[in-house]
Amino acid sequence: MTAQSTGPQTGAQAVLQNAAIQNAAMQNAAMQKAADPARRPDVFFRVRRDEGHQVSAWWMIGAFVLVSAGVIALMSLVPGGA
Repeated sequence: MTAQSTGPQTGAQAVLQNAAIQNAAMQNAAMQKAADPARRPDVFFRVRRDEGHQVSAWWMIGAFVLVSAGVIALMSLVPGGA
């Protein structure tokens, strides 16, 4: 007895084949949507900048000063501090 047939032998095989086709189509659509990283829905604050654009160093200096001031302010609330 040979089991060579061109059609699916059971309904389960047809379901698996259909699921594989749908999965491939969904992955293909997801790849096309994710082609532009600046448009991804999980990235909230990404901004499109010109090629070669760099953030000014003053932003990093200002962030350091603000974080340092915040830490000093919070440490002043700790009892027994100097």
